Amino acid sequence: MADETPQQEAAGSEHPTAAPSDKPTMAVKVYAPFQVYFEGDAYSVSAVNDTGPFDILPHHHNFLCMLVPCDLVIKAATGNQKTIKIHRALMHVKGDKVIVFMDV
Repeated sequence: MADETPQQEAAGSEHPTAAPSDKPTMAVKVYAPFQVYFEGDAYSVSAVNDTGPFDILPHHHNFLCMLVPCDLVIKAATGNQKTIKIHRALMHVKGDKVIVFMDV
């Protein structure tokens, strides 16, 4: 897949999952300098950094990390699951807000 452009790889896909419920959510934004890939409420975010795979859930401790090439998986509050291919990104978690800045 080396022939694909970053925009094609990062476009991601959405898959329907279970119906929305009253579970706690967090605000998630995934964006690059010229494109927003996801913005909305989510139940969880899964990614990979140098120490391995991890999940972010509502009320997670604050932290900052660099993501390695992986599939960022967002379980949205709408009931959809969005997968975004990441090459390099910075993730910032503070309170119930997750920001992923891609292409850094």
